Amino acid sequence: MFLKKVERPRTVTMADGQVLTQADLPPVNTRRWVASRKAAVVRGVLYGLISQSEALERYGLSEEEFSEWVTAVSIHGVEALKATALQKYRQP
Repeated sequence: MFLKKVERPRTVTMADGQVLTQADLPPVNTRRWVASRKAAVVRGVLYGLISQSEALERYGLSEEEFSEWVTAVSIHGVEALKATALQKYRQP
């Protein structure tokens, strides 16, 4: 079996010991962003599996939207990425 040569890592080990791979990232044509998919993209960028610029381009995200996701996860955890929890966690 042959593997295509890529510049970035194929897998990364997160702080809790779980392994994150390219296959764990959402598909490129994702239109419905649930909390678990948002969290996978944030983890992928934070652990170096994918660069932020590549993630923004691949998923059609704005820098502001992605930074909101990162802020929400860092302050409140993955639960803050749920659309139903918007008012609870994102008070002005």
